Amino acid sequence: MKMPGSTLGVGIIGVSPIRGWAATAHIPALLALPNYEIRALSAHSEGSARAAGEVFGVGAVFSDHEQLVTQPDVDVVAVTVKVPNHRELVSAAIAAGKAVYCEWPLGRDLDDARAMAALAAEQGVRTVVGLQARQAPAIEFVQELLGEGYVGEVLSTTMVGLSVPGDVVGQPNAYMLDKANGASVLTIAVGHSLDILNHVLGEFADLSAVSDLRRPLITIEETGEQVVKTAADQIAVIGTLTSGATASVHVREAVAGGTGFQWEINGTDGTLRITAAEAQPQIFPLTVAGAQGGNEPAELPLPAALIQRWPALTSLEGAPAYNVGRAYAAFATDIDDGTHTVPDFADAVRRHEVIATIERSAASGERVKA
Repeated sequence: MKMPGSTLGVGIIGVSPIRGWAATAHIPALLALPNYEIRALSAHSEGSARAAGEVFGVGAVFSDHEQLVTQPDVDVVAVTVKVPNHRELVSAAIAAGKAVYCEWPLGRDLDDARAMAALAAEQGVRTVVGLQARQAPAIEFVQELLGEGYVGEVLSTTMVGLSVPGDVVGQPNAYMLDKANGASVLTIAVGHSLDILNHVLGEFADLSAVSDLRRPLITIEETGEQVVKTAADQIAVIGTLTSGATASVHVREAVAGGTGFQWEINGTDGTLRITAAEAQPQIFPLTVAGAQGGNEPAELPLPAALIQRWPALTSLEGAPAYNVGRAYAAFATDIDDGTHTVPDFADAVRRHEVIATIERSAASGERVKA
């Protein structure tokens, strides 16, 4: 057991020295936080692992994840590889008794996610899933405003978003075109967006969904090759939340000039409008606007106390590492205080359940209980 306030050693599985989510988000976040230390890295080859270690100043580097998860000075294992490999790596870290931060989606499907959550519960290890949009100051601000009655009773909510604005995708993301890999518009753009909706406003009681593939060919940026896509690029959901509020969500891909991300929460006394560049609220900075009565929505400045909760992360504001850093910072506090403020594997299972419900409804054409 770690002493409260002591440094947490992190081992990251899936580090490239030149690109990738670990280099973009996890490593800058961890380097900024005084109570974390990156103590081990693993990559798919010895050469890549050595190169990553040199770039990021980490001595313990491995091409075998089993060696990383058994390092005695590693307290938290971060899994930042592609989704199909999550279950094997997460299971190894849990078996070694380590806390685990796994990127979202947790698994390729609901069965994968449930198996990992059950294993973590059985072993009694702490977990985090990368649904870090919940940690964004704007989302915490929206929760505060709703708690204070800014909009009155919530009557409805509407979310429209954009993922992949053109018909071209970079080679590293080409695996997202294959539905079987579990990393798609539905699981990523819709998954992250729905997570903040459900986190703030409550779960669905029932829903009806449409899932379509409107642009089946997409071009690989680096090669010009056209690839057949099997993952849906239009996801529309309408349903009722457990509060009784009506909710609608439409996330679409390969749109020219469309709205990037807009989420409205409409109540008896007012409206909140949250906007961003794309339907990736975990990455892109969010702006909050509000209107009460008959007024036009005007931007509401985020309270300084929310932004400055973790002063060490100030330099990362606006960058993809910012919310990841806030999740790590909150996780360290959770470990010290025994609290649960970051989404864990049980929360991830709930989101996977909603995704599975959307798939069932879209396949059957029927309204489904969530």
